[in-house]
Amino acid sequence: MPKKVRIVEVGPRDGLQNEKTIVSLEDKVTFIRMLADAGLSEIEATSFVRAEKIPQMSDGVELYGALVKEASLKKAKLISLVPNDKGLDNALRAGVKEIAVFTATSNTFNQKNINATIDESLKRIDAVMARANKEGLKTRGYISTVFGCPYEGKTSLVELKRVANHLESLGVHEISLGDTIGVANPLQVKETIEFLKSDFSLDFFAMHFHDTRGMAVANILASLEMGMTSFDSSAGGLGGCPYAKGASGNVATEDLVYLFSSMGIETGVNMEKLAQASSFILSKLSKGSSSKSLTAFLANKA
Repeated sequence: MPKKVRIVEVGPRDGLQNEKTIVSLEDKVTFIRMLADAGLSEIEATSFVRAEKIPQMSDGVELYGALVKEASLKKAKLISLVPNDKGLDNALRAGVKEIAVFTATSNTFNQKNINATIDESLKRIDAVMARANKEGLKTRGYISTVFGCPYEGKTSLVELKRVANHLESLGVHEISLGDTIGVANPLQVKETIEFLKSDFSLDFFAMHFHDTRGMAVANILASLEMGMTSFDSSAGGLGGCPYAKGASGNVATEDLVYLFSSMGIETGVNMEKLAQASSFILSKLSKGSSSKSLTAFLANKA
């Protein structure tokens, strides 16, 4: 087992964009500040998308502008999702230093999600990356439906490798492998990592699991056993997936922190401060948490 792991906090973007309640800019700034104070140094802060499509992220430019003024966030890496050239225009206007681009291994999912086939989405990413590289931006890649699609079922590992190769050739520094609808199992996870490691270094990938069927922690343990050390998670288990009926959110950051710390693996995250951050944002959403670790931690503090 590794001595330490890396956690990328995606709650402020991937988590909040799927919540029905729209959180105010001021509360988003407070939430992100609290996450950073808890020791989460890499945070997916916002996305630059069309406001009518995802109103929860309509304040991207204003939010990023407010975040860069926060002294406590000077050392934090703030990632922003950019879907196309227009999104990159807004990101550059806001002064963003690190972006994320995304596609999938399912044509049907991509068409439902962004009205583009896989190859069409890669052409969009080509254009974004050409400009991002010139501007000196660091870019993360997301690949959705790696372990299954709500429309096509099981997806192709060969297609996954093709898409990953394409993103690598463009200069992305990392690819996050998404279990978008939470259908993965530990055996499938191990088979996928085994398939990829013949062509890629494993530190090129992060694992991104949703906890739809309660399998995320088991899948993370399987990933860890295969040599993976980077994981995405969302404070309090925020989020969901509009393309998966009944889908719960991303795996909770608290569940990762408990898993790793209980095994003697360093995360750099203070559980008490993380719980405070999650409790804060959950109160703004008027909802409870799906995280058993957070629930137990708060119960023991009461």
